[in-house]
Amino acid sequence: MASKITETLQLNDVVKTYVMGTEEVHALRGVTLSIQNNEYVAIMGPSGSGKSTLMNVIGCLDIPTSGTYSLEGQMVADMSESQLAEVRNRLIGFVFQTFNLIPRADIFHNVELPLIYGGIPRAERRERAERAIERVGLADRMKHKPNELSGGQRQRVAIARALVFEPSIILADEPTGNLDTRTGDEIMAMFDELHASGQTIILVTHEDYIAEHALRTIRLKDGLIESDEKHGKLRRARDVPDVVLAASQVAV
Repeated sequence: MASKITETLQLNDVVKTYVMGTEEVHALRGVTLSIQNNEYVAIMGPSGSGKSTLMNVIGCLDIPTSGTYSLEGQMVADMSESQLAEVRNRLIGFVFQTFNLIPRADIFHNVELPLIYGGIPRAERRERAERAIERVGLADRMKHKPNELSGGQRQRVAIARALVFEPSIILADEPTGNLDTRTGDEIMAMFDELHASGQTIILVTHEDYIAEHALRTIRLKDGLIESDEKHGKLRRARDVPDVVLAASQVAV
């Protein structure tokens, strides 16, 4: 179950500057935003706008140069490396464009892996991994390896792996970038269902039709927030099958 904390994250005047030789690259120039529990947010912007840097900061993969970032009431700058690793493992579920699955491991073990790193006992690992795989409709493929699955199925495995710790936030970076349009629509329907079930979702995308699934769109330009718009309801009409996570029959 997703966290019940109202405010999931808060950034105040966040600046991120990278030193490249003798030059400084100002990726974020003072970003202030808050994201509440169960929001569905799309972060957009052209190349170089700072959206990838913002994703890295939100995901605790990078630390701001200045400003503050509070995640579920904890100041990220005050965390040790081990605490940051714990946050990345337990509070944030990552879904990437490239799936990042282990080719030689079957689906069950790919999904189980974060639980092994988290020191979860074997019996509980099995229960959690099976539940996450069932949730994305792949219970009959647990023993398959990634190369035996379609691209959409592999992305479902990546989503199951992101869900296995029941994180507060799902952070998805171009989650349909390697998929055809129909398969991408079906994956996005799954994110819609996750949001409807109470999950906080943050999408990083440059595609308008992907962002239209979200209820809020934040646009970046030159390291600053250019606009922040709430939509109130899902805007995209989709000609795809309904996705029921517990028993999906769509062979994506």
